[in-house]
Amino acid sequence: MKIAAILGYKEDLKSDKFLSLQEAIISCGHSLEVMETGPEADSAEFSLPEDTDMLVCLGGDGTYLRGALMAAKADVPILGVNFGHLGFLSENSPEDTAEAFRTGSFVLKERNMLNVSTPVGNMLAVNEIAVRRSGPAMLGVVVGIDGVELPTCWGDGMVVASAAGSTAYNLSVGGPIVYPSAMVHIISPIAPHNLNVRPLVVPNDRNISLRFICRDESLILSADTKSVVLDRNATINISMAQFSLKRLCLGGSNFIRALCDKLSWGEDKRNERQ
Repeated sequence: MKIAAILGYKEDLKSDKFLSLQEAIISCGHSLEVMETGPEADSAEFSLPEDTDMLVCLGGDGTYLRGALMAAKADVPILGVNFGHLGFLSENSPEDTAEAFRTGSFVLKERNMLNVSTPVGNMLAVNEIAVRRSGPAMLGVVVGIDGVELPTCWGDGMVVASAAGSTAYNLSVGGPIVYPSAMVHIISPIAPHNLNVRPLVVPNDRNISLRFICRDESLILSADTKSVVLDRNATINISMAQFSLKRLCLGGSNFIRALCDKLSWGEDKRNERQ
């Protein structure tokens, strides 16, 4: 099997955990080509080597998100190995990953992606599309769902997240946690100046539009790790992408367990006595 890899930091090339994992992969009869290193490397400038069978992302969740676009466009499965801190997407330890290569115990799970159409081009995201104010003035966001508009939400901006991205930016702004396989999108306001505005969950086959009311000349749109500046008169349209992300997990991977281990779900001293 031909495996391509990206690393979060160049220094990891000399680390014991990378060298051990590299040795385990090669000893199983696979080839490994490191094609991108460091957060300064732009994944838009890279394409996977021909006949690549798997992309392995060695780093944190940012590294995984950079690699996800390459993997999805090439229709190649992606595996995240945690060389970083939280590791919610790059959830697997180097040791467990090495063992999985020896036993072949991978599970393939498909995750829907977001596509956003903007005046400056299309962008793809695994976790979320976020629009934020660029200056001190509040940003009014008018959300449309299949052409029906909601009342203007005033605040810092808006997040439209996939189910897989519910534990990312969406969680930080008070949006709901959603099981990653749910066929939904989540619309969550960022710091709304409205007491009666709440996040909204909609089926992911709906078309979502955003238009803006603002005194500042521009606003910032982010798609996972990529950002662009848009004119305040821009309208963007968000829909489910035409292709999905093929996410490789190890046999023991579990979303509920990840919530408890990574995000300390329900951590309470009273539970220690149970």
